[in-house]
Amino acid sequence: MAELKTKQTEQNVHDFIYSFSDTEQKQKDSFDLLVLMEEITECKPKMWGTSMIGFGKYHYKSDRSKQEGDWPLIGFSPRKAAISLYVFTGISEHDYLLNNLGKFKRGKACLYIKKLSDINQVELVKLIKETIKYLELKYGKN
Repeated sequence: MAELKTKQTEQNVHDFIYSFSDTEQKQKDSFDLLVLMEEITECKPKMWGTSMIGFGKYHYKSDRSKQEGDWPLIGFSPRKAAISLYVFTGISEHDYLLNNLGKFKRGKACLYIKKLSDINQVELVKLIKETIKYLELKYGKN
């Protein structure tokens, strides 16, 4: 079984945002997301791999393979094309949480936004809390 490449590191989150964010807006949005996600999770931000900022973690075991490992409860990455938000389970039962979120594109289990002001912050908080609740019920609290 292949080992996961994305693991928690000791890289400085603030240094990463300053060096990786390609616009002032993305930098500001990243620091705003740091505050929001830390407040909700009560966990300090940590780097995961070379470009993901995560909060908290859980240990998962795949339903489809023998793969297992640690993964952040929620997170984001200020990528060049868009900010990737890792705050969504991707399961159809949670689709309703996206109804009033605002302007975004959807991946399988992540959301892409151009800027934080494009989405409804109240709805984002609901989405994050529901995602954490689901993951902790499924995988247990860490």
